[in-house]
Amino acid sequence: MTAVLTGIRVIDITNVLAGPFCAYQLALSGAEVIKVEVPGTGDLARQLGADPELSRQLMGASFIAQNGGKKSITLNLKLEGGKEIFRRLVRSADVLVENFRPGVMDRLGLGYNALAGINPRLIYCAISGFGQEGPMREAPAYDQIVQGLSGVMSITGDRHNAPYRVGYPVSDSIGGLTAAFAISSALVGRERTDEGRFIDVSMLDSTLATMGWIVSNYLIAGVEPEPIGNDNFTAAPSGTFRTGAGLLNIAANTDDQFAALARLIERPDLVGDPRFLTRESRKRNREVLTVLIETELRQQPAAYWEDQLNRAGVPAGRVLNVPQALDLPQIAHRQLIHKVNVPAIGKDVSVVQGGYRYSDADVPSDLRPPTLGQHTDELLRDLGYGPEDIETFRSNGAI
Repeated sequence: MTAVLTGIRVIDITNVLAGPFCAYQLALSGAEVIKVEVPGTGDLARQLGADPELSRQLMGASFIAQNGGKKSITLNLKLEGGKEIFRRLVRSADVLVENFRPGVMDRLGLGYNALAGINPRLIYCAISGFGQEGPMREAPAYDQIVQGLSGVMSITGDRHNAPYRVGYPVSDSIGGLTAAFAISSALVGRERTDEGRFIDVSMLDSTLATMGWIVSNYLIAGVEPEPIGNDNFTAAPSGTFRTGAGLLNIAANTDDQFAALARLIERPDLVGDPRFLTRESRKRNREVLTVLIETELRQQPAAYWEDQLNRAGVPAGRVLNVPQALDLPQIAHRQLIHKVNVPAIGKDVSVVQGGYRYSDADVPSDLRPPTLGQHTDELLRDLGYGPEDIETFRSNGAI
Protein backbone atom coordinates (compact mmCIF):
# COMPACT_ATOMS: atom_id res chain seq x y z
CA MET A 1 0.00 0.00 0.00
CA THR A 2 1.23 3.50 -0.83
CA ALA A 3 2.29 5.51 2.22
CA VAL A 4 0.72 8.91 2.77
CA LEU A 5 3.86 10.94 2.01
CA THR A 6 5.30 8.70 -0.70
CA GLY A 7 7.13 10.86 -3.24
CA ILE A 8 7.89 13.65 -0.77
CA ARG A 9 11.61 14.30 -0.29
CA VAL A 10 12.67 15.89 3.01
CA ILE A 11 16.10 17.34 3.76
CA ASP A 12 16.79 16.91 7.47
CA ILE A 13 19.64 19.21 8.50
CA THR A 14 18.95 18.95 12.23
CA ASN A 15 20.62 17.69 15.37
CA VAL A 16 19.79 15.96 18.66
CA LEU A 17 16.01 15.84 19.21
CA ALA A 18 13.38 18.41 18.15
CA GLY A 19 14.37 18.49 14.47
CA PRO A 20 15.21 14.79 14.07
CA PHE A 21 11.95 13.87 15.84
CA CYS A 22 10.02 16.06 13.41
CA ALA A 23 11.67 14.48 10.37
CA TYR A 24 11.16 11.00 11.85
CA GLN A 25 7.41 11.58 11.95
CA LEU A 26 7.53 12.45 8.25
CA ALA A 27 9.57 9.31 7.53
CA LEU A 28 6.99 7.20 9.37
CA SER A 29 4.38 8.66 7.02
CA GLY A 30 6.38 7.51 4.01
CA ALA A 31 8.52 10.53 3.11
CA GLU A 32 12.07 10.03 1.85
CA VAL A 33 14.14 11.76 4.53
CA ILE A 34 17.73 12.66 3.70
CA LYS A 35 19.74 13.52 6.78
CA VAL A 36 22.56 15.96 6.06
CA GLU A 37 25.38 15.55 8.60
CA VAL A 38 28.80 16.98 9.33
CA PRO A 39 31.57 14.73 7.96
CA GLY A 40 33.36 12.73 10.63
CA THR A 41 31.02 13.43 13.55
CA GLY A 42 27.45 13.78 12.33
CA ASP A 43 24.47 14.43 14.56
CA LEU A 44 25.56 14.90 18.20
CA ALA A 45 22.91 12.35 19.18
CA ARG A 46 25.11 9.68 17.58
CA GLN A 47 27.28 10.03 20.69
CA LEU A 48 24.42 10.08 23.20
CA GLY A 49 22.49 7.35 24.99
CA ALA A 50 22.86 4.73 27.69
CA ASP A 51 24.99 2.28 25.67
CA PRO A 52 28.61 3.57 25.57
CA GLU A 53 29.64 1.09 22.89
CA LEU A 54 26.93 2.24 20.51
CA SER A 55 27.93 5.86 21.16
CA ARG A 56 31.54 4.99 20.36
CA GLN A 57 30.37 3.60 17.02
CA LEU A 58 28.44 6.84 16.34
CA MET A 59 25.20 4.89 16.56
CA GLY A 60 24.07 6.08 19.99
CA ALA A 61 20.74 4.96 21.41
CA SER A 62 19.55 8.57 21.35
CA PHE A 63 20.28 8.74 17.62
CA ILE A 64 18.59 5.44 16.84
CA ALA A 65 15.46 6.61 18.67
CA GLN A 66 14.42 9.15 16.03
CA ASN A 67 16.42 8.51 12.89
CA GLY A 68 15.10 5.19 11.65
CA GLY A 69 14.28 4.97 7.96
CA LYS A 70 16.38 7.99 6.96
CA LYS A 71 19.28 8.25 4.53
CA SER A 72 22.54 9.91 5.62
CA ILE A 73 24.76 12.11 3.49
CA THR A 74 27.77 13.99 4.86
CA LEU A 75 28.37 17.52 3.59
CA ASN A 76 30.68 20.28 4.75
CA LEU A 77 28.48 23.34 4.28
CA LYS A 78 31.36 25.67 5.08
CA LEU A 79 33.03 24.71 1.79
CA GLU A 80 31.75 25.74 -1.62
CA GLY A 81 31.76 22.13 -2.82
CA GLY A 82 29.45 21.10 0.01
CA LYS A 83 27.19 24.07 -0.69
CA GLU A 84 27.04 23.18 -4.39
CA ILE A 85 25.85 19.68 -3.59
CA PHE A 86 23.40 20.99 -1.02
CA ARG A 87 21.83 23.42 -3.48
CA ARG A 88 21.42 20.66 -6.03
CA LEU A 89 19.82 18.49 -3.35
CA VAL A 90 17.44 21.33 -2.46
CA ARG A 91 16.30 21.55 -6.09
CA SER A 92 15.03 17.97 -5.78
CA ALA A 93 13.39 18.43 -2.38
CA ASP A 94 9.91 19.27 -1.14
CA VAL A 95 10.78 20.08 2.48
CA LEU A 96 13.81 21.29 4.43
CA VAL A 97 13.98 21.12 8.23
CA GLU A 98 16.75 22.84 10.21
CA ASN A 99 17.23 23.66 13.88
CA PHE A 100 20.21 26.00 13.91
CA ARG A 101 20.15 29.27 15.81
CA PRO A 102 18.38 32.01 13.81
CA GLY A 103 20.66 33.49 11.17
CA VAL A 104 23.11 30.59 10.84
CA MET A 105 21.75 29.33 7.52
CA ASP A 106 21.60 32.88 6.14
CA ARG A 107 25.26 33.40 7.00
CA LEU A 108 26.07 30.23 5.08
CA GLY A 109 24.17 31.61 2.09
CA LEU A 110 21.64 28.80 2.48
CA GLY A 111 18.73 30.55 4.18
CA TYR A 112 15.13 30.46 3.03
CA ASN A 113 15.30 33.37 0.59
CA ALA A 114 18.36 31.94 -1.14
CA LEU A 115 16.94 28.43 -1.38
CA ALA A 116 13.46 29.56 -2.41
CA GLY A 117 15.13 31.30 -5.32
CA ILE A 118 16.24 27.93 -6.69
CA ASN A 119 13.16 25.98 -5.57
CA PRO A 120 10.04 28.14 -5.16
CA ARG A 121 8.00 25.09 -4.06
CA LEU A 122 10.30 24.41 -1.09
CA ILE A 123 8.69 24.25 2.35
CA TYR A 124 11.40 25.45 4.73
CA CYS A 125 10.87 24.79 8.44
CA ALA A 126 13.20 26.39 11.00
CA ILE A 127 12.92 25.04 14.54
CA SER A 128 14.52 27.07 17.33
CA GLY A 129 14.13 27.64 21.03
CA PHE A 130 12.42 31.02 20.82
CA GLY A 131 11.64 31.71 17.16
CA GLN A 132 13.30 33.69 14.41
CA GLU A 133 12.33 37.10 15.81
CA GLY A 134 12.12 38.79 19.21
CA PRO A 135 14.52 39.74 22.02
CA MET A 136 15.35 36.10 22.84
CA ARG A 137 15.97 34.91 19.29
CA GLU A 138 19.73 34.57 19.83
CA ALA A 139 19.53 32.88 23.23
CA PRO A 140 20.70 29.25 23.40
CA ALA A 141 17.89 26.81 24.12
CA TYR A 142 17.84 23.32 25.52
CA ASP A 143 14.79 21.37 26.60
CA GLN A 144 15.19 22.09 30.31
CA ILE A 145 15.75 25.80 29.64
CA VAL A 146 12.47 25.95 27.75
CA GLN A 147 10.66 23.90 30.40
CA GLY A 148 11.73 26.44 32.99
CA LEU A 149 10.89 29.52 30.94
CA SER A 150 7.50 28.16 29.84
CA GLY A 151 6.24 27.64 33.39
CA VAL A 152 6.06 23.86 32.97
CA MET A 153 8.50 23.26 35.81
CA SER A 154 6.59 25.59 38.14
CA ILE A 155 3.53 23.33 37.99
CA THR A 156 5.36 19.99 38.02
CA GLY A 157 5.66 18.38 41.45
CA ASP A 158 3.71 19.42 44.53
CA ARG A 159 3.87 22.37 46.91
CA HIS A 160 6.68 20.68 48.86
CA ASN A 161 9.08 19.90 45.99
CA ALA A 162 8.19 21.95 42.89
CA PRO A 163 9.57 23.11 40.56
CA TYR A 164 10.47 19.87 38.82
CA ARG A 165 11.55 19.06 35.29
CA VAL A 166 9.23 16.74 33.37
CA GLY A 167 10.95 13.35 33.21
CA TYR A 168 11.59 13.37 29.47
CA PRO A 169 12.44 16.16 26.99
CA VAL A 170 8.85 17.32 26.61
CA SER A 171 9.57 20.72 25.03
CA ASP A 172 11.89 19.23 22.42
CA SER A 173 9.28 16.58 21.59
CA ILE A 174 6.42 19.10 21.41
CA GLY A 175 8.53 21.33 19.19
CA GLY A 176 9.17 18.41 16.83
CA LEU A 177 5.51 17.41 16.69
CA THR A 178 4.47 21.02 16.09
CA ALA A 179 6.91 21.26 13.20
CA ALA A 180 5.71 17.99 11.67
CA PHE A 181 2.10 19.21 11.87
CA ALA A 182 2.98 22.58 10.33
CA ILE A 183 4.93 20.93 7.50
CA SER A 184 2.11 18.50 6.74
CA SER A 185 -0.35 21.41 6.64
CA ALA A 186 1.97 23.37 4.35
CA LEU A 187 2.21 20.40 1.98
CA VAL A 188 -1.59 20.38 1.72
CA GLY A 189 -1.59 24.14 1.13
CA ARG A 190 1.01 23.80 -1.60
CA GLU A 191 -1.39 21.61 -3.56
CA ARG A 192 -3.62 24.68 -3.85
CA THR A 193 -1.01 27.40 -4.44
CA ASP A 194 1.92 25.45 -5.94
CA GLU A 195 4.17 27.63 -3.78
CA GLY A 196 6.40 26.84 -0.84
CA ARG A 197 6.67 28.83 2.36
CA PHE A 198 8.77 29.51 5.45
CA ILE A 199 7.70 27.99 8.78
CA ASP A 200 9.04 29.44 12.04
CA VAL A 201 8.63 26.99 14.95
CA SER A 202 9.45 28.12 18.49
CA MET A 203 9.86 25.48 21.20
CA LEU A 204 8.76 28.02 23.81
CA ASP A 205 5.64 28.96 21.85
CA SER A 206 4.88 25.31 21.12
CA THR A 207 5.15 24.32 24.77
CA LEU A 208 2.93 27.16 25.97
CA ALA A 209 0.41 26.34 23.23
CA THR A 210 -0.08 22.86 24.71
CA MET A 211 -0.69 24.30 28.19
CA GLY A 212 -4.12 25.62 27.16
CA TRP A 213 -6.09 24.75 30.29
CA ILE A 214 -3.36 25.93 32.62
CA VAL A 215 -2.74 29.15 30.72
CA SER A 216 -6.45 29.92 30.31
CA ASN A 217 -7.07 29.60 34.04
CA TYR A 218 -4.69 32.52 34.44
CA LEU A 219 -5.56 34.58 31.36
CA ILE A 220 -9.32 34.18 31.64
CA ALA A 221 -10.06 33.36 35.28
CA GLY A 222 -7.14 35.20 36.87
CA VAL A 223 -6.05 32.11 38.81
CA GLU A 224 -2.29 31.56 38.97
CA PRO A 225 -1.52 27.86 38.43
CA GLU A 226 0.10 26.03 41.32
CA PRO A 227 1.81 22.65 41.57
CA ILE A 228 -0.59 20.04 42.96
CA GLY A 229 1.43 16.90 42.42
CA ASN A 230 -0.55 13.94 41.12
CA ASP A 231 -3.96 15.48 41.74
CA ASN A 232 -6.16 16.66 38.90
CA PHE A 233 -6.95 20.35 39.37
CA THR A 234 -10.28 20.03 37.56
CA ALA A 235 -11.94 17.44 39.79
CA ALA A 236 -11.80 15.16 42.85
CA PRO A 237 -11.35 12.33 43.51
CA SER A 238 -9.09 12.43 40.49
CA GLY A 239 -5.39 11.68 40.79
CA THR A 240 -3.02 9.04 42.13
CA PHE A 241 -4.00 6.81 45.04
CA ARG A 242 -2.16 4.27 47.17
CA THR A 243 -3.54 0.72 47.17
CA GLY A 244 -2.61 -2.56 48.84
CA ALA A 245 0.16 -2.96 46.28
CA GLY A 246 1.10 -0.24 43.82
CA LEU A 247 -0.20 3.17 42.84
CA LEU A 248 -3.41 3.73 40.92
CA ASN A 249 -4.62 6.67 38.88
CA ILE A 250 -8.37 7.26 39.19
CA ALA A 251 -10.33 9.85 37.24
CA ALA A 252 -13.75 10.09 38.92
CA ASN A 253 -14.50 13.42 37.29
CA THR A 254 -18.30 13.33 37.31
CA ASP A 255 -20.92 12.87 40.04
CA ASP A 256 -21.90 9.51 38.54
CA GLN A 257 -18.31 8.31 38.49
CA PHE A 258 -17.82 9.38 42.10
CA ALA A 259 -20.96 7.51 43.10
CA ALA A 260 -19.80 4.38 41.27
CA LEU A 261 -16.42 4.57 43.01
CA ALA A 262 -18.05 4.98 46.40
CA ARG A 263 -20.27 1.94 45.84
CA LEU A 264 -17.36 -0.19 44.62
CA ILE A 265 -15.21 0.49 47.69
CA GLU A 266 -18.30 -0.07 49.86
CA ARG A 267 -18.51 3.51 51.06
CA PRO A 268 -21.83 4.68 49.56
CA ASP A 269 -22.17 7.08 52.50
CA LEU A 270 -19.52 9.32 50.92
CA VAL A 271 -21.99 10.36 48.22
CA GLY A 272 -24.33 11.97 50.73
CA ASP A 273 -21.61 13.53 52.85
CA PRO A 274 -22.02 17.35 52.74
CA ARG A 275 -18.28 17.72 52.19
CA PHE A 276 -18.47 15.75 48.94
CA LEU A 277 -21.83 16.67 47.41
CA THR A 278 -20.51 18.64 44.44
CA ARG A 279 -17.43 18.78 42.27
CA GLU A 280 -16.31 22.03 43.91
CA SER A 281 -16.89 20.79 47.46
CA ARG A 282 -14.95 17.61 46.69
CA LYS A 283 -12.07 19.72 45.38
CA ARG A 284 -12.09 21.84 48.55
CA ASN A 285 -12.01 18.69 50.70
CA ARG A 286 -9.71 16.70 48.47
CA GLU A 287 -7.22 15.69 51.16
CA VAL A 288 -9.70 14.15 53.58
CA LEU A 289 -11.53 12.42 50.72
CA THR A 290 -8.26 10.90 49.50
CA VAL A 291 -7.55 9.47 52.97
CA LEU A 292 -10.99 7.88 53.17
CA ILE A 293 -10.70 6.34 49.70
CA GLU A 294 -7.16 5.05 50.22
CA THR A 295 -8.23 3.33 53.44
CA GLU A 296 -10.51 1.10 51.37
CA LEU A 297 -8.19 0.76 48.38
CA ARG A 298 -5.52 -0.74 50.64
CA GLN A 299 -7.61 -3.90 50.87
CA GLN A 300 -6.57 -4.97 47.34
CA PRO A 301 -3.67 -4.36 44.90
CA ALA A 302 -3.77 -1.76 42.15
CA ALA A 303 -4.32 -4.34 39.40
CA TYR A 304 -7.53 -5.54 41.10
CA TRP A 305 -8.93 -2.04 41.46
CA GLU A 306 -7.96 -1.10 37.90
CA ASP A 307 -10.08 -3.95 36.57
CA GLN A 308 -13.02 -3.40 38.91
CA LEU A 309 -13.18 0.36 38.47
CA ASN A 310 -13.00 0.24 34.69
CA ARG A 311 -15.76 -2.36 34.65
CA ALA A 312 -17.84 0.04 36.75
CA GLY A 313 -17.27 2.91 34.34
CA VAL A 314 -14.70 4.74 36.46
CA PRO A 315 -11.48 5.40 34.47
CA ALA A 316 -8.50 3.89 36.29
CA GLY A 317 -4.98 2.72 35.47
CA ARG A 318 -1.94 1.50 37.34
CA VAL A 319 1.18 3.67 37.57
CA LEU A 320 3.79 1.67 35.66
CA ASN A 321 7.49 2.04 35.05
CA VAL A 322 8.78 2.20 31.47
CA PRO A 323 9.56 -1.54 31.09
CA GLN A 324 6.08 -2.39 32.40
CA ALA A 325 4.47 0.09 30.01
CA LEU A 326 6.33 -1.35 27.02
CA ASP A 327 5.21 -4.83 28.10
CA LEU A 328 1.51 -3.98 27.98
CA PRO A 329 -0.45 -6.32 25.67
CA GLN A 330 -2.03 -3.20 24.13
CA ILE A 331 1.39 -1.97 22.97
CA ALA A 332 2.14 -5.36 21.43
CA HIS A 333 -1.24 -5.42 19.68
CA ARG A 334 -0.67 -1.96 18.20
CA GLN A 335 2.84 -3.00 17.05
CA LEU A 336 4.25 0.26 18.37
CA ILE A 337 7.71 -1.25 18.83
CA HIS A 338 9.45 -2.25 15.61
CA LYS A 339 12.56 -4.45 15.61
CA VAL A 340 15.13 -3.84 12.90
CA ASN A 341 18.48 -5.41 12.10
CA VAL A 342 21.42 -3.01 11.88
CA PRO A 343 24.41 -4.85 10.34
CA ALA A 344 26.77 -1.98 11.16
CA ILE A 345 26.42 -2.66 14.88
CA GLY A 346 25.89 -6.40 14.54
CA LYS A 347 22.54 -6.68 16.29
CA ASP A 348 18.85 -5.96 16.21
CA VAL A 349 17.49 -2.78 17.76
CA SER A 350 13.95 -1.78 18.64
CA VAL A 351 12.52 1.57 17.59
CA VAL A 352 9.28 3.27 18.58
CA GLN A 353 6.92 4.20 15.76
CA GLY A 354 4.39 7.04 15.69
CA GLY A 355 1.26 7.21 17.79
CA TYR A 356 -1.02 7.03 14.76
CA ARG A 357 -2.11 4.54 12.12
CA TYR A 358 -3.45 5.08 8.62
CA SER A 359 -6.30 2.84 7.47
CA ASP A 360 -4.79 2.18 4.05
CA ALA A 361 -1.03 2.52 4.51
CA ASP A 362 1.55 0.42 6.28
CA VAL A 363 4.43 1.75 8.32
CA PRO A 364 7.60 1.92 6.14
CA SER A 365 9.21 -1.51 6.10
CA ASP A 366 12.79 -0.28 6.48
CA LEU A 367 13.28 1.66 9.70
CA ARG A 368 16.99 0.98 10.05
CA PRO A 369 18.91 4.03 11.30
CA PRO A 370 21.69 5.01 8.88
CA THR A 371 25.38 4.91 9.63
CA LEU A 372 27.15 8.24 9.20
CA GLY A 373 27.32 9.10 5.50
CA GLN A 374 25.95 5.70 4.49
CA HIS A 375 24.08 7.04 1.47
CA THR A 376 26.48 9.78 0.37
CA ASP A 377 27.71 8.16 -2.85
CA GLU A 378 24.24 6.85 -3.72
CA LEU A 379 22.66 10.27 -3.36
CA LEU A 380 25.43 12.03 -5.24
CA ARG A 381 24.95 9.65 -8.17
CA ASP A 382 21.22 10.30 -7.97
CA LEU A 383 21.96 14.03 -8.23
CA GLY A 384 23.96 13.47 -11.41
CA TYR A 385 27.54 13.44 -10.12
CA GLY A 386 29.98 10.98 -11.65
CA PRO A 387 32.74 8.93 -9.97
CA GLU A 388 35.40 11.58 -10.65
CA ASP A 389 33.21 14.32 -9.18
CA ILE A 390 32.59 12.28 -6.07
CA GLU A 391 36.29 11.57 -5.62
CA THR A 392 37.08 15.27 -6.01
CA PHE A 393 34.49 16.22 -3.38
CA ARG A 394 35.90 13.61 -1.04
CA SER A 395 39.51 14.64 -1.50
CA ASN A 396 38.80 18.34 -0.81
CA GLY A 397 36.69 17.60 2.27
CA ALA A 398 33.31 18.66 0.88
CA ILE A 399 31.79 15.27 1.77
